[in-house]
Amino acid sequence: MTKSLALLLSSLLLAPVAEAQAYDAGERGEGDFNWVQPPNTTILGPYGHSPAVYPSPNATGTGGWEEAVAKARDFVSQLTLEEKADMVTGTPGPCVGNIVAIPRLGFKGLCLHDGPLAIRVADYASVFQAGVSAAATWDHDILYQRGLAMGEEFRAKGAHVALSPVAGPLGRSAYSGRNWEGFSPDPYLTGVAMERTIQGIQDAGVQATPKHFIGNEQETMRNPTWSPNGTVTDVIQEALSSNMDDRTMHELYLWPFANAIHAKAASVMCAYQRLNGSYACENSKALNGLLKTELGFQGYVMADWGATHSGVASIEGGLDMNMPGGLGPYGTNFKAGSFFGGNITLAVNNGTVPVDRIDDMIIRQMAPYYWLGQDAEDFPTVDPSSADLNTFSPRSTWLREFNLTGPGSRDVRGNHAGLIRRHGAEATVLLKNENSALPLKAPKSIAVFGNDAGDLTEGFYNQVDYEFGTLIAGGGSGTGRATYIVSPLTAVNERAQQDGSLVQQWLNNTLIASSDIRDLWIPAVPDVCLVFLKTWAQEFTDRRHLSVDYDGDDVVESVAAHCNNTVVVTHSSGINTMPWADHPNVTAIVAAHYPGQESGHSLVDVLYGDVNPSGKLPYTIALDGADYNAPPTTIINTTGVYDWQSWFDEKLEIDYRYFDAHNISVRYPFGHGLSYTSFELGPISAECVVDSASVTSLPEQLPIQPGGNPALWQTLYTLSTPLKNTGGVPGAAVAQLYVTFPDSTPEGTPPRQLRGFDKLLLAPGETGTASFDLMRRDLSYWDVDHQDWVIPEGEFTISVGFSSRDLKQVAVMTPVASSEM
Repeated sequence: MTKSLALLLSSLLLAPVAEAQAYDAGERGEGDFNWVQPPNTTILGPYGHSPAVYPSPNATGTGGWEEAVAKARDFVSQLTLEEKADMVTGTPGPCVGNIVAIPRLGFKGLCLHDGPLAIRVADYASVFQAGVSAAATWDHDILYQRGLAMGEEFRAKGAHVALSPVAGPLGRSAYSGRNWEGFSPDPYLTGVAMERTIQGIQDAGVQATPKHFIGNEQETMRNPTWSPNGTVTDVIQEALSSNMDDRTMHELYLWPFANAIHAKAASVMCAYQRLNGSYACENSKALNGLLKTELGFQGYVMADWGATHSGVASIEGGLDMNMPGGLGPYGTNFKAGSFFGGNITLAVNNGTVPVDRIDDMIIRQMAPYYWLGQDAEDFPTVDPSSADLNTFSPRSTWLREFNLTGPGSRDVRGNHAGLIRRHGAEATVLLKNENSALPLKAPKSIAVFGNDAGDLTEGFYNQVDYEFGTLIAGGGSGTGRATYIVSPLTAVNERAQQDGSLVQQWLNNTLIASSDIRDLWIPAVPDVCLVFLKTWAQEFTDRRHLSVDYDGDDVVESVAAHCNNTVVVTHSSGINTMPWADHPNVTAIVAAHYPGQESGHSLVDVLYGDVNPSGKLPYTIALDGADYNAPPTTIINTTGVYDWQSWFDEKLEIDYRYFDAHNISVRYPFGHGLSYTSFELGPISAECVVDSASVTSLPEQLPIQPGGNPALWQTLYTLSTPLKNTGGVPGAAVAQLYVTFPDSTPEGTPPRQLRGFDKLLLAPGETGTASFDLMRRDLSYWDVDHQDWVIPEGEFTISVGFSSRDLKQVAVMTPVASSEM
């Protein structure tokens, strides 16, 4: 076999595309879901489309885990085969996921808990801001602080493992139901958020679990359709297959996971759907090849709940822990058996699976346990209240004994309320502010409109969309159980009481949309009309439109028709198209996303100017939902077992990369966000921090460490620019650095890519320095032929500004004058 052919075969994508997933944006209305897969679409089955990478690599402990791995090996040497099977197989219990204790070895078991914004199955715990809100801060420190605070609460409740954070979905489609759990469709911003969050969680002594690896970009058909008359393993149709090429995999979807592994994440959760034909949790190319070999991952791969679809194939493919351990949909039929469990004992005894592979699965699991000191006597026991709140595996389903000790219903919130309030304000994005409508200055009369403004009428823990009450989080496993919620109306009333303002409110959207607003308020037109809109999103389903919910667009039109100072606030899972944004009476628009339990306080702090808004959009808001190129879902009308396919034909062109590549106008660009002050950027300075003669196209081949080749993480250039507050009040600005690659880069490279950001808080007239470190990987593309990251020859353009389309300063550099390849 020639070298070029071998390299080609190592690419993830082997099958041809035949008019894959064609649709015409001009022929569809937003939310109609008319994306019909044509009959000649290439269908990938489970075999022959994703290269086989065997065996699964053993953990070595490289990167600082050597001592922990030695302890793990000693632990494994004392286990019986039956105990080894228990160690890699979940079982119903008090936590969302459970590994049983082995008392004779002093091992107390493992407690795994959701989720990305709170410890979900718990009481007296905080609900933090969602991932999309955290990304909107564009703040390295806040991302870490949020992770640390969440980790502290998980640990105090006795959880060893936090099923967080999320980089899959990345956000390929604006319609994905779980985008809000993650951070941003930009891989660089998500990568930074992943790394800082993981560092925070694990500094608190809790194992982080970046998820869902990989290609989990829609909820529709993420799982098989099960046969109602068959066994617990019989399916009618297999789950969707996410099909992507090698370069797209590396430069988009794998990029933030590389950051996660570089942060020494303890575990990685594999995804539900298929990847280039085969299920993600048994895809050896993805797990053994990309994750454990290329990225040097030293931890363990955990299945999403019910994402295990085989025993031996999954074990050989790189899966290390089967969660939750049972069969059937979501793995909840525990009494029916397990793909792992007793079958592991049989497989080892009959020689199907070598015991060394099982040993490595447990070594990978126990190494982070020892590394984070979770074997310490003072590690908290599992809070018994989790068992009472756990609807996933209630006590009646337990097959093993769990001796729950210690106090129950522990209050683990500490002083996190103030942190959540501050973080929520820092995440608030001011999209529009005409005539200095904001900040509010003790208005005499305030009118509040919209069903998002008030308190919830159906409890704080409702995983189904609800009409009345403010939104602080979405639904599904990524939500949280709030102990209280500060609604916007509550916070506005508190401030109005201080100022002596009059507040009127109407919270029924149907009434507002169908009324002449002048018939509702007192004769005088209010000084300001605050309109609160919301958009629900959740696991299990994708969004059907990008409008706000409950006729919110009509609510805005009704209010703005007669109120010349209409301020609109959205609590949303992400993108809303905002057709009323240019209405002359809509003077301000605020995107507050899902800010957590202190929602109202965070918002009022910004509305009244106690906090100068500094949040920036972590995505692009298009003029119309049909402008986005990646489809919301794949709808097909055939019944073949493997028919569900999603071809990632847009490749690297998602979000602003697509709009820039095709010069499409947008409503608000990626990175946009206003302030109550103004800022100015000075010229860019660049310094090569290595011997410039040593910068070659191909990286030095160093021993792999967590995150991959260490040469990729080496800083090559430090860039800086003066940043001045030219306004009259203190404020924070985010300087954003974008890279345009040389013309020598292969076709399909986006015109601009984010490669740095720095947030500075400045007093009026103060000048600071925004700094950016450019690593080798920041200046590289994935070369499919060389199967490596390559810096292209020629001139790079470096742009710094305040959004992807507000670029103030430009510089050029040539890291590699001529290629040696």
